Amino acid sequence: MELNLDTVSTPPRPAATVVLLRDAPAGLEVFLMKRHSLSDVLGGAYVFPGGKVDPADAELDMALHGDQPAAVLQAALGEPGISETTAAALHVAALREAFEESGVLFAQGHGPAQPAAQAAALLREGRGFNAVLAQMGLRLQTRAILPWSRWITPVRPSVMNKRFDTRFFVAAVPGGQVARHDDFETTDSLWLSPREALLQYWTGQIELAPPQIMSLAHLARHSAVDSVLAAARERRPPVIQPESFDDNGERMICYPGDERHTVREPALPGPTRLFYRNKRFEPLCGFEGLFS
Repeated sequence: MELNLDTVSTPPRPAATVVLLRDAPAGLEVFLMKRHSLSDVLGGAYVFPGGKVDPADAELDMALHGDQPAAVLQAALGEPGISETTAAALHVAALREAFEESGVLFAQGHGPAQPAAQAAALLREGRGFNAVLAQMGLRLQTRAILPWSRWITPVRPSVMNKRFDTRFFVAAVPGGQVARHDDFETTDSLWLSPREALLQYWTGQIELAPPQIMSLAHLARHSAVDSVLAAARERRPPVIQPESFDDNGERMICYPGDERHTVREPALPGPTRLFYRNKRFEPLCGFEGLFS
């Protein structure tokens, strides 16, 4: 992964991501998708399903197509400064992106018990996500996704030339549904334990951006889906706005709790800084430093 040296002055774009989880015989696994190599955002890297908030996400009638009031969604994010409409749009964007990119539909209606296939067919015909929900009489299951963290790209991004304000959600894949890459925006997909994903990154098998590295290091502290979801319910989602520095020609990304970060309270477990070395981001103490 190449290092970006540009400063970006534009405001961060609202975005949403869903970390899809499942329990496997060996423990917790996470779904990762490889972004198309020609993508202008993290091309070739493995990411969680997600993307920008669209204007239509704020236009969905949550009374008809949601399972919780917008006020509840606002409270769940723990951000009193945002409106109920914005909070609802972030949840809708997360669920829409999860469906568009992985085929996993968090919705229920009075039709098929598993409506994902029919909804995907309508989407391929060119219908928008809101129109699909309306035509099929579906209600989004916002209760299935829980806010996990909020990542705000710094003005000196290290891996891209755009800024995002991304809410990360966690969710168990619904029974009977199969997550898969879309062969358009994403070209491959994997289910891996968080530690195995980081090991494959370390050995050069896959590429990861710093937010995914740190999120996987966080998730590696959990052995099962229920453990992650319980942790999400028990705390307010931390806000992580990395701060980048260049020391002697070496890029360093600092996180809350680091002595060089303006926020001294740690926001998440794991290392408080990553260094760009060997064309990858790594903690000072090597691979095991991700879990200390």
